[in-house]
Amino acid sequence: MISVATWNILHRVHAENWGEDIPRHWPDEAERIAAITARLMERAEQVIALQEVSGDQLTDLVRALPSDRTVHALRYPRVPRLRHGTSSLEDLSEHLVLVVNGPARQIAAEAFEDDSGKGLLAVQTGVALVVATHVSPDQRRVGQLARLAELTAASTNPVILLGDFNCDPATVSAALGPGFALAVLPPDALPTRPDGAGIPARTIDHIVVRGGDTSGAEVEDIGGLSDHNLLRADVMAEDEGRGRALCER
Repeated sequence: MISVATWNILHRVHAENWGEDIPRHWPDEAERIAAITARLMERAEQVIALQEVSGDQLTDLVRALPSDRTVHALRYPRVPRLRHGTSSLEDLSEHLVLVVNGPARQIAAEAFEDDSGKGLLAVQTGVALVVATHVSPDQRRVGQLARLAELTAASTNPVILLGDFNCDPATVSAALGPGFALAVLPPDALPTRPDGAGIPARTIDHIVVRGGDTSGAEVEDIGGLSDHNLLRADVMAEDEGRGRALCER
């Protein structure tokens, strides 16, 4: 079994440009960065996908990680800019990140052709192909989801997609096609994207698996550190009905 999680931690520039509550709750971004890193250090998942990671956050995270964890990161071509004022960030760059416990080989890292601030990052870890992604919130998602399906089509190993898909489960399932299954949340699960900045609460972050099953899926309240909650699950590979584990704990 392999435990996985995904969390959009909210780039500070996006928070300020879109009127999120985070700047009011966390006026000192360095303190929020430290709190996010501390929260991630407490996580036991073997793979964690992160979206909207600022350069400052990435530096802090890499510095804090123990030696048995590795960070893979895609730096987007687009650099977020404040519409008004000056950012407190030293490094405004934005990254898509995978934190992996143990060895992993990077397979792909690319921004989507039609959105230089969204993309995918794929690594081979154990016997699973793990892909972190952040998908655009409009019709560009059609081609982007098709790209995710294309990238993973050739893999003979189980595939795990983790990320902020910016759309509901039915849309993701229809776009990826047969063979992919979303982790099913309990009826009383929190939304992965609580209401804020005029946006109603929704579940738009997903864990999607091909060649395996999920269990223990849940959304964890992150206490106002971001505009997204954290989503986690355990993934078990299919093995002719015997449920062979993806990797040993």
